[in-house]
Amino acid sequence: MPGTTKEIDAAVARLRAGELVAFPTETVYGLGADARNPAALRKVYALKGRPATHPLILHLHSADQLSSWAAQVSPTAQRLAARFWPGPLTLVLRRAAGVADELTGGQDTIAVRVPAHPVARSLLAAFGSGIAAPSANRYGRVSPTRAAHVREEFADDLLVLEGGDCEVGLESTIVSLVGETAQLLRPGAISRAALEAELGMPLQLPVVGTAPRVPGSVAQHYAPQTPLTLVPAGALEAAVKRAEARGELVVTLACAPGADAVSYGRALYAELRRLDKQGASRILVESVPESADWDAVRDRLTRAAATFR
Repeated sequence: MPGTTKEIDAAVARLRAGELVAFPTETVYGLGADARNPAALRKVYALKGRPATHPLILHLHSADQLSSWAAQVSPTAQRLAARFWPGPLTLVLRRAAGVADELTGGQDTIAVRVPAHPVARSLLAAFGSGIAAPSANRYGRVSPTRAAHVREEFADDLLVLEGGDCEVGLESTIVSLVGETAQLLRPGAISRAALEAELGMPLQLPVVGTAPRVPGSVAQHYAPQTPLTLVPAGALEAAVKRAEARGELVVTLACAPGADAVSYGRALYAELRRLDKQGASRILVESVPESADWDAVRDRLTRAAATFR
């Protein structure tokens, strides 16, 4: 049984000793460190190869802990937390005094969420404080949605808590509440429409260069090691023939007619990892529908393909 008391206790002991642990959330597996320990946070950046200016997401057991980390928790933040936590929503707020620069990437904001996965919740409850946890993979690469994916990325001495396949499979929705209006900084499983319905107002999209830095917002991200090219819907077969005529060995990922975004997103990263191991020169991925329910999947594929342009 994953997440036994013995395993949780071992993970808590490592965190309190300043070491790292990997654990499942409903979105992807995270690489966790004590959010109050700057030296431990620096180990996260070093292990991932992540730029020090890229903030980490703080994971809490309960919204009741927010006041220890955020300078102010607005009524809007309280409303979204009450509606969507525990769950795949990250809120960006002004950070409280004493929060480590290593957690925020040197910014005056903090990104925070309360995960829903039972193993993550057990770990956070036992630890009793915040855990900083970006995705448990090398920077810029495909996020892990299984414990085996984490072990493929890192050495055997990293403790990985088992939690099965991640239910969502894509990173959390990120909303900034630090300006005059709420801004959608990254699409995810919680849709823009659901957020706007709760807020009773439109979510704004940030002007380039004005929003707080948040995970997964760079143009090139979420990429397999094999070059990935997006192909227009219905043009995959022709693209394969052109590639083979050039002597390329390609593998493909199609979007089946009638496919739903939730199932596709849940399986996406595992499928990209599988295709990455085929020894091909290129992965050809058929573009997904333009409808709003596909926003998160389309965002991840666009950033993965941008890496190889």
